[in-house]
Amino acid sequence: MSNSSESESRHRRRSESYSSDYSPRPRRSRWDEKPTVVSTLIDTNEKPDATPALISNDIGIQNKIESLPDVKPGERAFFEDALIQRDESELSSEERKKIQLKRLLLRIKNGTPAMRKQALRQLTERTKEFGAEVLFEQILPLLMSITLEQQERHILVKVVNRIIFKLDSLVRPFTAKLLVVITPLLDDADFIARVEGREIISNLAKAAGLQTMIAAMRPDIDSPEESIRNTTARAFSVVAAAIGIPSLLPFLKAVCGSKKSWYARHTGLKCIQQIAILMGCSVLPHLSALVAIVFPRLNDIEANITKFAALAIAALAEASYPYGGDVLEQTLEPIIEGCKRMRGRLLASYIKAAGQVISVVDEEIAAKYGWEIIRVVVREFKTSDEEMKKIVLKVIRQCLNVEIIGKETSKNNIAERFFESFWHRRNSVDKKLSKEVIETALLLSQKMGAKYIFRKNCCF
Repeated sequence: MSNSSESESRHRRRSESYSSDYSPRPRRSRWDEKPTVVSTLIDTNEKPDATPALISNDIGIQNKIESLPDVKPGERAFFEDALIQRDESELSSEERKKIQLKRLLLRIKNGTPAMRKQALRQLTERTKEFGAEVLFEQILPLLMSITLEQQERHILVKVVNRIIFKLDSLVRPFTAKLLVVITPLLDDADFIARVEGREIISNLAKAAGLQTMIAAMRPDIDSPEESIRNTTARAFSVVAAAIGIPSLLPFLKAVCGSKKSWYARHTGLKCIQQIAILMGCSVLPHLSALVAIVFPRLNDIEANITKFAALAIAALAEASYPYGGDVLEQTLEPIIEGCKRMRGRLLASYIKAAGQVISVVDEEIAAKYGWEIIRVVVREFKTSDEEMKKIVLKVIRQCLNVEIIGKETSKNNIAERFFESFWHRRNSVDKKLSKEVIETALLLSQKMGAKYIFRKNCCF
């Protein structure tokens, strides 16, 4: 009994001593403290290899704007006047708009998701208040910045799309400036950039109209630089997809028939080729009109024009497959004649066109012209041009898929010549060429029997 009373008294004394020393620690919330921003000045002269970092707004600025996000070193010159707190009553209406717009753009570009969403909504609502001139003067230099990251470009493209939608026809005076910035995206290596470029040009075409788009791109149609003409053709194909091919047909007819310069004819043919690639089977209702524009150019005096006319026919045939044979049948004869007399890259374009057209025309017509193409193709088996090899193999398959030709494969030396020219180990290095060789061998096995192919494999 005494032992139990002693233990109870000892426990009481210990608990009293603990209670006298104990003070509960106050619970802290993440909202109790604000994150501290350490302002460090980056000296790019001393550290040229240093990675660009965000610079706090209070560096070198006495009256800073607290709600603005940080600015990258390369963008400081552009956003500097927007970072300073000023008395807006002393500024003109134009200056006030520019500063307010720059602050919104900075929040959209470098801000948090919540800040970006709010600023984007404000910019969209105030689009007409700012006006097209102020908006594009500030946004286009940002889009052209070489330090622009992929995510930032995506955000700015979204901004431009919203502005174009809001301004509608008011965007017309700035169409040329927008195209100068946006059309290079159509040739970008990044797929997302190409899609974004097409999206802006499509919206711009709907807002500005066809006449404005033609007037803006007119100087580039007959540019001596092929890269500029190719980009212009891609832009026109996007316009055709947005507005409709029938609206563009008179323009294409005039450009492809231009006698002033073969550069313009090249742009027109390239445009038709890009329309076929971009729109696919949607060209079928307008196939006869497009073929009628391209057909006379197969006999053009300029060699480059005949080449691109053949490529345009090939693209139209591929887009309309398996239909369009009645319309494309008329192109076979000049294409076959071109295959017989041409060499090199010109021959490659004509062979490609012949193969695509043969795959869509009637079987009897395909058989009639198919054997003539096969003679030319077999002759080119020995070529050293890798691109020509791929075209030749594809055309052989297209010809052999014609039932009449496929039945008579064994009567000719097509398989023998094929294995002699392509069944080599070095052809396995190029994956695309290797794939073409395998597919052709597989088709030959279906036409001539697997036993023949196995025997050839053992021999080689």
